[in-house]
Amino acid sequence: MDIIGLIPSFGGVFFTVIAFIIALSVIVAIHEYGHYIVGRWCGIHAEVFSLGFGPVLYSRTDKRGTVWQIAALPFGGYVKFLGDADAASGKDGETISKLSDADRARTMHGAALWRRAATVAAGPVFNFILSIGIFAAVIFVQGTATERPTIGELLALPTENIDLQQGDIIVAVEGIETPDFETLDGLRDVIAPAETLTYTVERNGALREVTGPYVLPPVAQGIQPRSAAMDVGLEAGDVVIAVDGEAIYSFEELRAKVTASEGEALRLDVWRSDEDGAKTFEISLAPRRMDLPLADGGFETRWLLGVSGGMFFAPATITPNPFEAISSGVDQTWFIVTSSLSGLYHMVTGAISTCNMSGPIGIAEVSGAAASQGLESFIWFIAVLSTAVGLLNLFPVPVLDGGHLVFHAYEAVVGRPPSDRALRVLMTTGLVLILSLMLFALTNDLFCP
Repeated sequence: MDIIGLIPSFGGVFFTVIAFIIALSVIVAIHEYGHYIVGRWCGIHAEVFSLGFGPVLYSRTDKRGTVWQIAALPFGGYVKFLGDADAASGKDGETISKLSDADRARTMHGAALWRRAATVAAGPVFNFILSIGIFAAVIFVQGTATERPTIGELLALPTENIDLQQGDIIVAVEGIETPDFETLDGLRDVIAPAETLTYTVERNGALREVTGPYVLPPVAQGIQPRSAAMDVGLEAGDVVIAVDGEAIYSFEELRAKVTASEGEALRLDVWRSDEDGAKTFEISLAPRRMDLPLADGGFETRWLLGVSGGMFFAPATITPNPFEAISSGVDQTWFIVTSSLSGLYHMVTGAISTCNMSGPIGIAEVSGAAASQGLESFIWFIAVLSTAVGLLNLFPVPVLDGGHLVFHAYEAVVGRPPSDRALRVLMTTGLVLILSLMLFALTNDLFCP
């Protein structure tokens, strides 16, 4: 039983807030722990490790003299090192002036430059490590598809007289050989949509011809958070059997009708199978215009319902070795980084809508939607958000880790850090920029469609 999937019944808003707090707390804890542990390795003393801001709910002091605490406002966290005036690592000149040379070397303002830079960079790096670890773990547990297209589990479909079975190896479809999944997937461009197709399969070492559904049927294998499909209650596993009264048999037909609608509402006949049996019902929804990242770094604007498709079966899988899983985790993290940077560039240049930028409300809604789809979906979302947080913190804006790294780079070149006055001005400017960005993203949450 999926316990997380039951939580929404206790209240959508409460569930969304709790999911958001859990996701953010995990990401912040890992980020700040990166600062703390690398700082400790570099001989820089941490006075306070705080998860949250405001009044302290719980605290304890460890043997190194670091206070570990949980505060009342769970929307961030910080590590306050020796010599810091505040959570943003502002310089406490009065305290530092009273320290011995040995103690001054244990502060974020007196330690060797490389030690300070490593401590600052560790937060975002730990976010990326968390993302890679989660992606790799999920891929390792899920497994990767076998080389030959082998049926692992058949999806529930309304198509009758299906003779395919679990374990069948698909050798050919309508006489076209399918040696691998890439060839099988490419049949969408070769075979016209039909209710059933003829498959040649290898079963128990023998070849036989059997009947099966279209390779890529109009089934919603995934529902995108904050989409038109989610808003009207479509669920993973639902099959769209007709659009505006016209029967369809492939996901490409559904995609074409959505594109042709140009945002006008569509009437969908949906088939659903659950523990209460199979039923057919009708819904109406309007596709939404969205900007999607492309593999080459660009963006494509399309009308979408917010559903993802796939083949009529879940492939049989094999367990990848740890190196393959980690490599896939790195690839996934890198894709998020590059597509995020590309998205930001295209928003700045006006190529895509600034509504693609979500604020705290939008992120909270996505976290709640991801959690409602199951534990695996929620954990995957945490990894995606962790990558985004790590990337954001590397932006060269004062207050953020990237801004501190710029200060360290300046010190490395010039031979001295920026003056205290310059730092105050720059930090104030950075804070204004961040608050302005947050306000802009919040208005997107409230007013964008």
